[in-house]
Amino acid sequence: MTAEMVAPAWMHSQISAEQYDSWSEEQCAGIEIVDGMVVVSPSASKRHNRLARILANALDAAAGPDWNADTYFDVRLQDVPLTNRRPDVIVYRSDTVDLTPTRPEHVLLVVEVVSPGSETTDRIVKVDQYAKAGIAFYWRVEQAATGVPIVYTYVLDPANRAYRDGEVFTGTVKATAPFPVTVDLGTL
Repeated sequence: MTAEMVAPAWMHSQISAEQYDSWSEEQCAGIEIVDGMVVVSPSASKRHNRLARILANALDAAAGPDWNADTYFDVRLQDVPLTNRRPDVIVYRSDTVDLTPTRPEHVLLVVEVVSPGSETTDRIVKVDQYAKAGIAFYWRVEQAATGVPIVYTYVLDPANRAYRDGEVFTGTVKATAPFPVTVDLGTL
């Protein structure tokens, strides 16, 4: 006898901000909400998680007292229809550490580590969403076939709410914006 997988009813209709905010952390784990609809994310690999943690640690150390860098929590891009993204790394104002939800105006930089299955979302969809929300910096980390990550950086052009290309780093990031930071990703 085999069990049939039946998706819960809430996966077939739009979720409001009020509904989502009433859910437990366990219910919200591993999902994002896009235009009110639940998007399930596959579990990340150990390499993916390690890249995110190394970047978050380096960014947190370099950011100074006004900014924190952490991993994997919701950023509320819009309330109606609800859009919550869960970037791999978020640099946000330290004085907002206890505010929920985190809003784009609290965020300086988001980082996405591209994994199989998230290529189009991380390279195209999220870039547009983060820019339109007004987040000043976006970094995309590609896990290259050589094993040495490539980091693409983007800077918001506030006049048209779109990102322009910034620097590209292979292995070692030596960024000057949004603040000076150096991190070696080539030794994973």
